[in-house]
This record gives sequence, structure tokens and C-alpha cells, in this order.
Amino acid sequence: MVPQLPYLTLKHVFARFAEIEPEPKGELEHVNAFTLLVAVALSAQATDIGVNRATRKLFEIADTPQEMLDLGEEALIEHIKTIGLYRNKAKNVIKLSRLLIDNFGGEVPSSRAALTTLPGVGRKTANVVLSMWFHHPAQAVDTHVFRVGNRTGICPGRDELTVERAIEDNVPVEFQRHAHHWLILHGRYICTARKPKCSICPIREWCLYEDKTA
Repeated sequence: MVPQLPYLTLKHVFARFAEIEPEPKGELEHVNAFTLLVAVALSAQATDIGVNRATRKLFEIADTPQEMLDLGEEALIEHIKTIGLYRNKAKNVIKLSRLLIDNFGGEVPSSRAALTTLPGVGRKTANVVLSMWFHHPAQAVDTHVFRVGNRTGICPGRDELTVERAIEDNVPVEFQRHAHHWLILHGRYICTARKPKCSICPIREWCLYEDKTA
């Protein structure tokens, strides 16, 4: 495992990210907290593009927990059947819609503990919702963040939780709100899994990755 980059280096890295994309946005389409929660839950083992394609018409007719319940599981399946694991995901969306009504007054809760009581909502999904909707500096560690963090030394860790903690503990606070968004985008478009585009990498000078490509 590469060592953790020091504080001043991290300041340079995230200042560069902020210079390139001052306000990074998540790529899942949504119209409110509920549709964001559903979209993120549906995105497990699926692409954002695929989820957006499936949910555009869905969210036009069901953008509240009650409307989702009124739609029903079988009709929901018809909307999301192009997404992997769609039957189990549909079951979870219906269950979480019911729990939002029964336990949270029909509103998406703004605490990680409350969010993770919902079916299909793990820590990563909860952190995405907390970050994107509630503007809390929660760090959602997906495969991109995990890879970039360990490859570069920005936030190394043996599992998702230690990488999350590495971001929270080491990244300067002024960059915390957007930290995981910058890392996701960097991993998705530059620091890719098989052939990282090191020749155009904006943080190459600080990266600890030994096998930099030309």
C-alpha cells in the first residue's frame, strides 16, 4: 500500500481539482431527495447512464414515496428492468417507500443511521444522499474512490471504511464537501482501472503511482 500523502501535498491536489471543477456534480438525475435516494439505490452494480435512462419516465409519474407505492412493484419493474438486479431493487424501493411514510413522515431522513435502516441503503448510498442533497461532507467510497485513493496516496486504505476515514482525517476541511465527487470523476475519466491516462492527469506531479503511463 502506498503511504498517505502529506497535508501540504493534499492541499495542492485538491486545489487543482477545485480549479478544474469548482462545483462537481453527481451524474444521477433526480428532482428531490426521494428520487435521489432511489436513483442511488438503483445504481449499485449499474452505470449512472443506465440508471438515468430507466428513471427519467419513472420519476415523471412517481417522485414521492406514496406515488411509488401507488405505482406498485410490478409496474416499477417494467421501468427498471434494464438495470441489473432489478427485481430485488424494485422490492427494496417499494419497502423503503413504505418505511419512509411509516417511520419518517414521508421525508428522506438526514442522518446516516436513519438512512441505513432502509432496505437497499448501505453506508455508501447514505453518504451520497447526505452529500448531494443535504450538503454534508460525507464521503461515499465507490470503486473509483477506492482505486484512486490507494493508487495515488490521496486516501489509502484496505477497505471502504478506512478509505472514507482517510479522506475525513487527512483532506483539508475546505475541500471535504466535494472531495469524493472529485475523486469519483477523476477515477471515472482520468485514473481509470486498466489504462490510467497519466499523460493528461492534472495531479500527476503529486501522485505516488509508480507505473505512470506515458
